[in-house]
Amino acid sequence: MQVLSIGTAMVIKILTIVAFLAIVISLGSALFHIVKHKEDADSQKTARALTARIGISLALFILLFLAYAAGLIEPHGIGARMHGNQNPPAASP
Repeated sequence: MQVLSIGTAMVIKILTIVAFLAIVISLGSALFHIVKHKEDADSQKTARALTARIGISLALFILLFLAYAAGLIEPHGIGARMHGNQNPPAASP
């Protein structure tokens, strides 16, 4: 069971990195078409690139939400440490 969860966690991490890269590439493509070309056909390409970015961002959000709900990923860092210890220890006399 542990080996399966480690492999699944790695797949989630790889998919997340790929999605972030696809988002950046889509934004770069849209920027290229806005700056370099001023024609109507290129504004359609810009709109398609931005639409793709929205779709990829939404898919990434859903992937992360489902992975968290399934227990495949866990939050860690500052927020997890702050909320993990809700009851501070009582002061000893």
